[in-house]
Formats: sequence, structure tokens, C-alpha cells
Amino acid sequence: MRTTTAEDTGTASGEPSLPRVALVTGAGRGIGAAIATELHRLGLRVALLDRDADAVAGLARELDPDNGTTLPLGVDVDDIEAVEAAVREVADTWHSPDVLVNNAARTVAGSVWDIGLDEWDAVMATNLRSVFALTRLCAQQMRRRGWGRVVNLASLAGQQGGTLAGAHYSAAKAGVLALTKVFARELAAQGVTVNAVAPAAVLTPAVDELGAAAVSEAARSIPVGRLGRPAEVAALVAYLVSEEGGYVTGATFDINGGTHMR
Repeated sequence: MRTTTAEDTGTASGEPSLPRVALVTGAGRGIGAAIATELHRLGLRVALLDRDADAVAGLARELDPDNGTTLPLGVDVDDIEAVEAAVREVADTWHSPDVLVNNAARTVAGSVWDIGLDEWDAVMATNLRSVFALTRLCAQQMRRRGWGRVVNLASLAGQQGGTLAGAHYSAAKAGVLALTKVFARELAAQGVTVNAVAPAAVLTPAVDELGAAAVSEAARSIPVGRLGRPAEVAALVAYLVSEEGGYVTGATFDINGGTHMR
């Protein structure tokens, strides 16, 4: 796979070529950390955004001890003003993102009858509004340069309407799938692709907390007989942000061990 690195970034005005810049939200742990790690391994400079400032600072030190190719950003995606400031910091440090991975998410389990309106709004803000806001922020410069990649992390819940993760989570992730198509149509002619990745059960810290018995029980319902690994999701995202991914846009990629086939 050809990576989108040093020789790929340049502008019509003759600015020097530089490594691509990626912004990954929810990068503090789990799938987001795996994606950030993989993109950094492929040679991109990576801005790691998460409300857990200590987590992204630790990952940045692990990936980049010399502190030149990572940028930790302790920001909550619900705070749009802080998000705007973070995008400006990325641009000031390197340049505006060439790659945006909207991964930040909030899950609140419970019955549809127990969801308060404030909780509904909070889950929507994290899972859907942030995708809308960040994509608009970053895509302006992507289309000006004539190249960009946006990958939105959706979910099996957004395809099947599952309630285990909360009806508001499912509704928000379904909205992410629709928003992916809207932005894909808007940006295709400017060389910017927008795609969604929809994982099912993946071995993340949140899943680990459920215990070995719960994980084993969940695995029995998956045709391949196991949960997914964050690195597998990261590898799929890496393809979508590569040069080879340039003919793919507006698509949703299932990564669920055969749980949902279509």
C-alpha cells in the first residue's frame, strides 16, 4: 500500500512537499489509539485529540519520543470552540489536516424509556454533531488543496438499530452513515473522499471491563468466533486514507466478523 506521506503533499503555489497530517479524535485508547498508531507508523504526522489529555500525551510520547511527529490535544469534541482552537493549533504546528478520522464516541446503555432529553442531546453532540462540525472545519482546506480523506467511525448499532448501546447511540451512528454520503457527494469533485467504517464488537478497554465470561459469550454469536481487534479496524482505515483509496467514497465498510452480512 502506498502511504500518503512526504512526496504527496504539495500545493499548486509551489510550497515544499511535507508529510501528510492526520487528526484522529477519540485517540486516547481503543480503536482511536490503534488508528493513530497505524497512521503514524505509515509516516503521517498525527494530531491525537481526546478529552483524556493524559492518555493522548502518553501515546504521543510512546509513538514519538522526540516530539516532532505527534501532537496531543486534550479536547472534548462536545466543546466546539475548543475543537476549532485545536484545528488551528494543528494548522499552526504543521498545516491543516489532510486526513480526518472522526472516532470520538459516547455510549450510554439503557432502555429507550429511560433516556432523558439532556442525555439524548449529549450523546448526539459527541457522536454526530462533532462529525458534522469537524468535517466542515477540516474539509474546507482539503478541497482547496485538491486532496483529502475523511473516515467516520460508525457502528453496527447504526445499521441494525441495536439498543444495547442505547437508542440515542444507534440513532447518532445512523446519522453518521447519512452524513458520510452527504459530505462524499459535496467533496468528491475536489479530490476529497469521505467514507464510514462500521465495526461490531471489538476488543477495547471498555469491552475488557465486561470480563472474560461476557467476552466469550459475545464471541459465540459472531460467525468468525471471536471479537475484532483494534488493529484490524486501523488497517482498514489506513487503506481508506491511502492513495489507493481515492476511488472509494460515500461507502460504509462493515468490519464485524460476519455478524451483519449484506
